[in-house]
Amino acid sequence: MAHQNHEYHEYIVEQTEKVIGIDSPTGYHYNVQKYLVDTIQAMGFEVRTLRKGGVIANLGGEGNPLMMLAHVDTLGAFVHYIKGNGRLAISNGTLNPNNIETENVRVITRSGAVYEGTIQLENASVHVNPDVNAERKFTNLEVVLDEDVTSKEDVEKLGICAGDFLAVEPRFQVTEKGYIKSRFLDDKASSGVLLGIAKYVSEHPGCLKRNVQLFFTTFEEIGHGASAGIPEEIEDLLAVDMGCVGDHLACTEKQVSICAKDSSGAYHFEMTNELIEVAKEHGIDYAVDIYPSYGSDAGAALRSGRDVRYALIGQGVYASHGYERTHKDGMKQTFELALNYVLK
Repeated sequence: MAHQNHEYHEYIVEQTEKVIGIDSPTGYHYNVQKYLVDTIQAMGFEVRTLRKGGVIANLGGEGNPLMMLAHVDTLGAFVHYIKGNGRLAISNGTLNPNNIETENVRVITRSGAVYEGTIQLENASVHVNPDVNAERKFTNLEVVLDEDVTSKEDVEKLGICAGDFLAVEPRFQVTEKGYIKSRFLDDKASSGVLLGIAKYVSEHPGCLKRNVQLFFTTFEEIGHGASAGIPEEIEDLLAVDMGCVGDHLACTEKQVSICAKDSSGAYHFEMTNELIEVAKEHGIDYAVDIYPSYGSDAGAALRSGRDVRYALIGQGVYASHGYERTHKDGMKQTFELALNYVLK
């Protein structure tokens, strides 16, 4: 099965790169939502969108409805205010000040204009500033615009104002050894996996033995992604998010992780066992782990009062919420587990 699905394994990496290339910091989902709608409709599926942002696709099949979730919002920040020297103060959304310094960034204005800049320490020149080793905070980081601006008024003339979005350059790269490095693999890698599932089902009519729906959520990074929009008939939720790689965890970037418990508590015992059995049956390389500082769209759905079974899987990702790394093999294993689970 895995060998036969090679074209889908390549497709999910290609789609991951495309989706990552569309800026979508939490709250600015419009362009990525349009891309998903156009891509999935071209496969022949019924698609709808949520008012708050998000895309739901019904892949067909009858009975025992399952919804697979992945989120397309990413870490981001905002313009807090314009400084007198034309630099931009940063209001954090979900970024980490320790790993965004010197990253290129795009400022997305209310009118849709986009300006380029760089996140730097204030007075960043080492030959000028004796305190360049200061602790990095959002109070001493700023955006230096790649525009000829030296005052607040210069910046205002560009149409930039407080509340504009800051989208960090992801720096997507696939190495010769198959490692995938980029910001926002959490969770756009899983979005690529779900697009691969949609492509497979579209090219294998009648393959589904149950109803399967996809939900690409927004606002997951701030906790309410799947709190609305899940149809009443859904019985099972499979969140496809990043698997954790780090101390005291078994998973590597080349595996699919099956989460037994995160910061909200245990995942559904029976459904998690079903995923483990599918992995064993199909020779899928997996690990079972506990994520100590993690939450998912499944948790958001449960807190909204949904009575469903729920589980979580995802390709192993190292350096989460930073410059992340996974591997083609991890994405392949995640695709195969998700696909074989919905086909069983």
